[in-house]
Amino acid sequence: MSSVKPVAGAGRFALYRDPQPARVASFADDVRTGLGMRPYTLMPKYFYDDLGSALFEAITHLPEYYLTRIERDLLATYAPDIVAAFGEPLELLELGSGSATKTRLIIDAILAGQDTLTFHPIDISPDALIESSEALVASNDALHVRAYAGDYFGLLRAKRIETRDRVLALYLGSNVGNFEPVQARELFGLLGATLKTGDGLLIGYDLKKDASVLELAYDDPTGVTAAFNKNLLARINRELGGDFDLRDFSFFAKYDERDGVVRSHLRAGRALTAHIPGAGIDVSFEAGETIHMESSYKFTREDMLAVVAPFGFAERRTFSDAAGRYALSLFIRS
Repeated sequence: MSSVKPVAGAGRFALYRDPQPARVASFADDVRTGLGMRPYTLMPKYFYDDLGSALFEAITHLPEYYLTRIERDLLATYAPDIVAAFGEPLELLELGSGSATKTRLIIDAILAGQDTLTFHPIDISPDALIESSEALVASNDALHVRAYAGDYFGLLRAKRIETRDRVLALYLGSNVGNFEPVQARELFGLLGATLKTGDGLLIGYDLKKDASVLELAYDDPTGVTAAFNKNLLARINRELGGDFDLRDFSFFAKYDERDGVVRSHLRAGRALTAHIPGAGIDVSFEAGETIHMESSYKFTREDMLAVVAPFGFAERRTFSDAAGRYALSLFIRS
């Protein structure tokens, strides 16, 4: 990979990019595909433009959306115990690091026991990596950041991640729940092939619970989550010249107990046709027809063990809140 070293960080931050990245479908390509066949679907990765990111940040502060709050509390409480499961020195790897806000709790716990730490964040957005990495190295002289801009599936397949010492890999934010089961198994297979014997994997995931609690978390009474989902239609209007009238659509989230997944949809309130010149398509809706926006899978501890164990991971310990709403499971590569 080629590297770019920004001035900030006094040489302790390097950003690595793939010199020959695989072609990634554009927003227009994915909208054309998702709305070009029934049932309609849009990819949740496109939620996060500037407005969408701000709306999601607001969601994390809602009383109904417990996931971010509980995960942060669990990390604040148990980070020393998690780190104590390993010898020194330790390196840190994070998939989909984003702002790395909660990661600081693990970083601080590691640096309480060793003089320096190399952190390997992976994120699809180079801008997000630069912003978060520069902030991290500026606030901690003992930290070195080797960041990787790209899709973590591709980076893991290509064996791009270079580490020397024992590694603790983080996969937080219940991001595992956004993948269909076959994709989740592929990811853990890639991690199993990447991590060495004795390396660790910490997964944050939402636990199965009463449908009323889950549906409130994904369809809050304030309407912030509805706005977050509708913003993707607004983004199509802004970036692809679409003419969706957001008032024609309502939002709902429904928990499927059999499959253990909350599925989020937008529903057309009347028959209509939306024109999207930037994607080269017109999309007709019947009254009541939906767009699938996102799936959020929920797990029991036993579910999570069953997903990762076939790829060489043994559970060391699982932490959860007193109400059993959210969990962190620590695995060791055997």
